[in-house]
Amino acid sequence: MSSTRFTFWVLILVVVIAGASQGLTIPLLAVMLEQQGVSSVANGLNAAALYIGILLVSPWLEIPLRRIGYRSTILCGLLMVTAATVLIPVFSHLAVWFVLRMLMGIGDSGLHYASQMWVTKIAAPERRGRDLSLYGLAYGIGFSIGPLGINLLPIGFWAPFAALTVLYAAAFILLARIRNDFPEEIKATEAGVKKQNKYTTVFRLSWLALIPSFLYGFMETSLNGSFPVYALRTGISIEWVSVILPSFVVGSIILQIPLGSLSDRIGRKRVMFACALVGAVAFILFPLSGDNVWMMMFLLAIAGAAVGSFYSLGLAFATDILPGAMVPTAGIIASMNFGVASILAPNVNGLLIQLWDPRSIFWLMGLLLFGFAAACLFFRTTRSSQETAVAS
Repeated sequence: MSSTRFTFWVLILVVVIAGASQGLTIPLLAVMLEQQGVSSVANGLNAAALYIGILLVSPWLEIPLRRIGYRSTILCGLLMVTAATVLIPVFSHLAVWFVLRMLMGIGDSGLHYASQMWVTKIAAPERRGRDLSLYGLAYGIGFSIGPLGINLLPIGFWAPFAALTVLYAAAFILLARIRNDFPEEIKATEAGVKKQNKYTTVFRLSWLALIPSFLYGFMETSLNGSFPVYALRTGISIEWVSVILPSFVVGSIILQIPLGSLSDRIGRKRVMFACALVGAVAFILFPLSGDNVWMMMFLLAIAGAAVGSFYSLGLAFATDILPGAMVPTAGIIASMNFGVASILAPNVNGLLIQLWDPRSIFWLMGLLLFGFAAACLFFRTTRSSQETAVAS
């Protein structure tokens, strides 16, 4: 196996572990706060701490990435996540959890940003969609396994977090076996890309490719942060929550690689357009399942199969459109979009659950996906636009 492919598979395994961490901590803490009688709005605000951390650090991640490299950035992020995970069961105060979850968000953001950019760099153009889909698949597998850790609670409050700490140790060992690398440098004298217009140029040329990260963040946080509250208020047990939630990710696992490979052949925009329509219908129909757990799992699996690969498809689309040196900037914007959406989702959903109808959280996700499908019809990519990116 070449060193490049070895690095790729190490990153895949590390992302599985990172996915398991988020897949467990988000619903676990939401359930605990609900059982303690914390309001849905306060629960949503606490869940938003993770994404506040992501949003705060995202604009600055390109600096350490270019200065200390991919692996060092991943290690720093992993260290922060590990520290926060170890400290959560030590404290029970809501404010302390808020700070620790923010620290976890900062670490997660650095870890995922650096690993995504590394995979994007080493992936060959003809299999970029497939490799980024494998990355998304790895995260999905970890995320689907994560909620099962809720079942460790009978052993003790500390048990799920101890299991995560063991996984983090494995990630450190894996990362120690690969060599550091650095992104391409932006050559201002050749490309004419000025610091002050870099973000503007990326937005102008790839705005459609940056929307999926927002949508994925909103959907992920709605399901993992707000669905446990929705479920408990509609009479669904905690045990069923741990089974229903992974259905979305399991659905994405089924089609993650096929969709990535299909996008390599027929184009990212066509694939995302069709997937947005299917996902919108599945979310809008979800409230009709009532208390039928199996129908919930089926509809979430359909939604996951359709839109579970949105983040990786959007990033691959941005990589297709932009020069290589601009891709890290697109990654920063995508990470910020994810963070903004993830902060909005628990708060908007908390208000919808408390003031209107719990089912409205699924209607909102459906409408957002319909809106993205409409945007796909207006976006055009031309060769001249890519040349503009280089010359602007």
